[in-house]
Order: sequence, then C-alpha cells, then structure tokens
Amino acid sequence: MSLNLTAAGLADHKAWEAAGYALPSYDREAMITRTKESPCWVHFGAGNIFRAFQANTAQELLNNGTFDRGVIVAEGFDTEIIRDMYQPHDNLSILVTLKADGSVEKTVVGSIAESLATDTADSPDFARLKEIFTKDSLQMATFTITEKGYSLKNGAGELLPSVAADFAAGPSSVTSYMGKVASLLYERFLAGEKPFAMVSTDNCSHNGEKLSLALTAYASAWEENKLVQPGFLSYLQNPEKVSFPWTMIDKITPRPDGSIEKILEENGLADAQSIVTSRHTYVAPFVNAEECQYLVVEDHFPNGRPPMEKSGWIFTDRETVNKTERMKVCTCLNPLHTALAVFGCLLDYELISEEMKNPVLKKLVERIGYIEGLPVVTDPGILSPKQFIDEVLNIRIPNPFMPDTPQRIATDTSQKLSIRFGETIKSYLASPELSLSDLQAIPAVFAGWLRYLMGVDDNGDAFELSPDPLLATVRPYVQDLKLGAPADRETLSKTLAPLLSDASIFGVDLIFAGLSDRVLDAFVSMLQGPGAVADTLAALTAQF
Repeated sequence: MSLNLTAAGLADHKAWEAAGYALPSYDREAMITRTKESPCWVHFGAGNIFRAFQANTAQELLNNGTFDRGVIVAEGFDTEIIRDMYQPHDNLSILVTLKADGSVEKTVVGSIAESLATDTADSPDFARLKEIFTKDSLQMATFTITEKGYSLKNGAGELLPSVAADFAAGPSSVTSYMGKVASLLYERFLAGEKPFAMVSTDNCSHNGEKLSLALTAYASAWEENKLVQPGFLSYLQNPEKVSFPWTMIDKITPRPDGSIEKILEENGLADAQSIVTSRHTYVAPFVNAEECQYLVVEDHFPNGRPPMEKSGWIFTDRETVNKTERMKVCTCLNPLHTALAVFGCLLDYELISEEMKNPVLKKLVERIGYIEGLPVVTDPGILSPKQFIDEVLNIRIPNPFMPDTPQRIATDTSQKLSIRFGETIKSYLASPELSLSDLQAIPAVFAGWLRYLMGVDDNGDAFELSPDPLLATVRPYVQDLKLGAPADRETLSKTLAPLLSDASIFGVDLIFAGLSDRVLDAFVSMLQGPGAVADTLAALTAQF
C-alpha cells in the first residue's frame, strides 16, 4: 500500500502505524488554526536541522499536551524548499532517527503550521510575516541560517552589495536576509514596541551576539539615514524589549541519504526522492539524524516562551551557555569533526563514521580531544566535558548508520579553524602550567588543511574542494606546489608566512606563537608523494 505524505494521506493512520511510523497524537487541524490565529514561535531557516530538531521539539510539546501551538517556518535563502518540498507535503515531514545500535525510528512530524518564503518579491508571504510580527502572542523567533547568514561583509571587510543597498533604501525595500528580518522587527516596533526574543540556534559561538550586531547595524544605518522613526535602534538595544539569548546547539543532521530513501520506499512511502535546488540545497520529504541532541539556552524571553524544557532544552544563564559552547566548539566535538573532515577528504573516505575504523585517525582525534583540548576546558556544570567526548568518540561519530561525509563537514573550514583550534592555542599561551610543546595533533591538522587546499588527494588524484568563502584568498599560497616535488623548506616558509601569521584564520599568529615550524614540518612531509599524508599521520601518532 502506498503511503502519501500529505494531510489527506495521513488520515489512514493504521497503514502508517503498520509501517512503523509514529504519528502526531494531537488534533493537527486545530493546532494549525490556533497557531495561525495566535502565533507564538517563528523559525527562520527551513533546512534539515530545523526539521530534525526544532520542529520535533514543537511536536513533542504538542504530543505531551504542554503546549497547544506549533511553529511557523520562514525561509529566506532558498525559497525553493518551501515551494517544492514543504507545500506539496502540507508541511509534513518524516524524521528518521539513526541509532548507534542499528535501529531506526520513523516519526511523522506535523508541528509546522505554516511555511512562508521570506522574500519581498513574494508579497503575500512577506505581508503575512509582517502581520505575524505585530501579534501580541508572538514570543520568539529562532534561527538556523548558518553562521554566514549573519555576515554583512565579505572576506575583504566590505559591505555586501545587498546589505549596502538595504542600508540606503530602508525597511520598505530590503533584499538581504538580515535586512528582511530587521524590517520585520521594525513592524513590531511600530506596533507598539512589543517585547520579543530573537534566538539564534546556529552552531557558532556567541550566536546571540552575532544576530544582535547584524540587526542593530541595520537599525543604526536606517536611523542615521532617517529611514525609520527614532527609537528603533534603542528598541533593539533594550534587552527588556528585545533579547538575543545565547545558545549552544548540538545535533548531527547530514543531508538526506539514499540508503534511508530506499528504506522508506520499501516501507511504501510514495515520492520519497530527494531533490537538489538551484541553490544546491539537498532536501527530501524526510530528514535523517542522530539520536543525540543538546540545546542549551540563555533563559531571557521578555514576552515569555513555550515550555521547551519539557522536550529536553536546557535553560540556564549566559555564562553557562558560553562555557558549554566553548566546551563543544573548541574541544569536545567540532575540532574532532574538522580534523576528520580534512583528512577524510585527503584519504578518500566517503563517511565520517568509516574514518573511526582507521586506528591512526582515531588516535589523532583522541589526542585532540582528551590530551590537547580537555586541559583547557572549563566544566560548565550541566554537561561533563569528559563524558561528552566519550559519547562523541565512542557512540556518535562511529555510528555506522550516520551518513555524514567529510566533504560536508569540510565546508567553510577557513571560518572554523580560529574557533575550533585557535582558542585552545590561546589558552596554552596564557597558562603558566601548560606547554605549547604538548600540541602535536593540532599543528598536524593545520598542515593537513594546507595540503587539502591543493585539491589533490593522497593518491595524487584531483578532488573538488568543499565550498569556502576564502578559497580564492588562501589557495594561491599552495597552487604552485606539486605532490612529490616539494618546494625548498626555506622558500616554502617565506611563501606561507603571510598565511601562517593570519590570526583571522588560525585564531593566533602561528609564527608568533612558535607553532609555524611544526606546521611546516608536517606539511613538507605530506608533500613527499602519494601516500605521504597517511605516512605522516602514522609516524606522528606513533609518538603519542
């Protein structure tokens, strides 16, 4: 029997349950009506992490009866997602939870009451968003738009053209993502300076601050250009009116995988195929994700909030959020992922989980986490750093049913190195008890990234680099190097000096910190010929 992921198709509860799907246990039509009349929660970013985490949070609250409304999702980067995936399925999606024991759980998520394109060219949707933002009932907007979504400038420090245009044009004619959000907040300001929480749940440090700085930049420019009424900037800067809580999110949600698609099709799901939009977004009627997840949130909501603690969100103060974020991003997960991504691309791995079967790579990331990183972690008190690393290395990353790829994780590596490794180096430099000589694995990752930038794997074959805004800036440093014919060590040192001293990439000036020679030694070793990356890592980890 064919299972159709639509409101009408879901009416055949027995067929879905017989195929092993957990279904919404609430009156979905009533929920949609209530949510549209009295919206509480808007989410920006209709991608896979939202569908796997935030939308499922809303579903759990609805299922256990602790809240009676769902979430309204708005997409401002790739509106094809709304048109080609959300709307044909009546805003329903399937969450496939991949467990380390090999089992899968299939859940039909129905908590999305409305999906909208955050596109001023689509006036009905944007008009609806304006209406929503004037509602007294609205308590918060959450975001998963990636760290790049908050950027107003390019790599050269210049305002992006769309941002500069929006600064000059004002809230009535916006095209940039943050400009659209700022214009919606202006509607809320005009409606009576109504209180609200703007909650970034993107995977980046001090995410609330990034969101605040981006939006206040618009307000400041608009007030200076007399394009808005006086007081809008003060409204955004008053935490009792508009708050920007910091959060720490952690959940691995790879792009939809063909093997999962096959399982669902065998279960009878019709139209399970994934699509790739013109903006290169991978999306399907389902999202596959690991079972582990964390969301730690600064509890500052001027207009109240839904009881998300009933679905596992952890509410605390800003300092604890910051400690938890640093624990994850700087030590316990993200650096390990980045190391595996870089070397996974070089060593021709297709899955992150497969890399953990390589004893050399396993030893490398264990060294990064337990030996080099853990000594500088401040225990946040709500999650144990040691136990967190244990779970990451023994359960989460090795999960054979997680179809996550090194190529996906390697995206935007130039934007990640400073936080994921640079903060650890800074802590070593500042500590009288710690010695930089103990940092052996981290410099090897930097060397691996330089080797990765050549776009040639350890077999000597060319491969496509993952997207990164600084590729055009950093690749020229290595573009003339040839595998098997390394440049003279002294010449190479001079060539790479501007890059190795760039603290905006590595978090510190590696030359000043005394780590550049270690990076260069590893890099020269990796250039010796085919197999040199594997040989270099084997020799290095043998010393651990």
